[in-house]
Amino acid sequence: MLTRLINNADPKYLVLAIALGGLYCLGFAPFGFWPVTLVAIAGLYYLLIQTPNNPTLVAWCFGIGKYGVGASWVYVSINVYGGVGPWFAGLLVVLFVLFAAALFCAPLGWLFARLKRKQSHWDVLSFAAIWGLMDWSLTWLLTGFPWLYTANAMLDTWFAGWIPVLGVLGTSTLLVFACAAFATILVSREAWWPYLALPVLVCIGGFLLRGISWVDEGRGHSVALIQANIDQNLKWRPEEAQPNYQKHLDLTAPYWEADLIIWPEAAITLYPQRAQLLLEDLARQSVASQTSLVVGIPGAIARDDHYEVYNTALGLGQASGRYLKHHLVPFGEYVPLEGLLRGVIAFFNLPMSAMSAGGSGQENISTHIGQVAVGICYEIAYPESMRQSAISAAVLATISNDTWFGRSIGPHQHMEIARARALENGRWLLRATNNGITAVVNHRGMIVDALPQFEAAALKSEFRVMLGRTPYSWIGHWPMLMFFSGIILQALWRRYKTDAGSS
Repeated sequence: MLTRLINNADPKYLVLAIALGGLYCLGFAPFGFWPVTLVAIAGLYYLLIQTPNNPTLVAWCFGIGKYGVGASWVYVSINVYGGVGPWFAGLLVVLFVLFAAALFCAPLGWLFARLKRKQSHWDVLSFAAIWGLMDWSLTWLLTGFPWLYTANAMLDTWFAGWIPVLGVLGTSTLLVFACAAFATILVSREAWWPYLALPVLVCIGGFLLRGISWVDEGRGHSVALIQANIDQNLKWRPEEAQPNYQKHLDLTAPYWEADLIIWPEAAITLYPQRAQLLLEDLARQSVASQTSLVVGIPGAIARDDHYEVYNTALGLGQASGRYLKHHLVPFGEYVPLEGLLRGVIAFFNLPMSAMSAGGSGQENISTHIGQVAVGICYEIAYPESMRQSAISAAVLATISNDTWFGRSIGPHQHMEIARARALENGRWLLRATNNGITAVVNHRGMIVDALPQFEAAALKSEFRVMLGRTPYSWIGHWPMLMFFSGIILQALWRRYKTDAGSS
């Protein structure tokens, strides 16, 4: 079937769709060419309206460009740290890109083709609503891949004013709506000014909202974020466990007076049972210094005749409680179809690739300055999970080990995503990583302090506890989802009536 679709396709449209998907990614960190992202969305809508090809194929090709460029950092994890040769690693990345495009982009074209009518305003609404639902599917389908949301590329623009109100999902859909309306000017014979008015209103609305402070400032506190810059090839060797711990301890030594100290993901590479003496020593120093310490460590919990292993953030000293990572990374922390794949190649047997998932709705880590809502590694990308945790939190924290991504664009995208969570929830965010980007982000999503990548250092900074909540914190994304669903159902009903009337 795919062969037939390709044979009947006009190649220039498919190549253009791939190019637009790649251009879409240039708005994100570290590039920051955000107007190109909006042009790419408008271009895709234009193609879906005008193309003689199957719209499903066009949307799939757009996804190939999108994930081929935007998720290219996957290659580093597989090739450099997964023990897979360049050619085979490249093949695995190609398969991943084709699958992600088929799963998260192709349905956009398929459904839009079934809802498309000869009324431009309904086509614009349908396109935006379907895009919004596809974005939402990225948060849960096959554990999700909530990456490359349009709004993340707009954090330094007026459009970011919408994020504390609608969240990243809602803001992304609003921008897609505006882009499709603008593109309609090129394809519609109807009055052009309503389609130009929408992008203008979105821009003006963002500018006005950008000036509103949804939360109030509370007390300020000091923080020290530790970045040990440990080589990933050495990190998990048993003989390196003590030197790893000592390096973090030495970097922390000048900053015990800080109110809060955070070590990155898996800073301690021993399980708590073996690290008990080290943890007791850390707890004593934290208590003596009257500080709250949060450390990343693998955790193991006994279950009948076996242990379950968790990626854990542990509170020590003036801090208490633990957080078990809920959203696990496929192949990095668990292996789908493990019985078939584990041992086939080294990539399927990476360290920490046999983790269990912590439950949803866990309590935050408590500290003497308030609750800390923790997201471990890429689960900071899940808007709803972090929103729920942030409701009662004084500050957000994310610990990560982006060493897996080397010098690729991955760590920069990851940092950008973390900034979006701070802006959505009106909370400062503290980010401690093994080799960068370690940073402090304020409640407006702006980086206040940061360490250079690939350097061993400690970041001493300040943050504030914010009081109150943003509109998004109160309502979440469910009203937007209901609106998207209503638009699609309305379009389906109109299409059904049209078909029934013509038969």
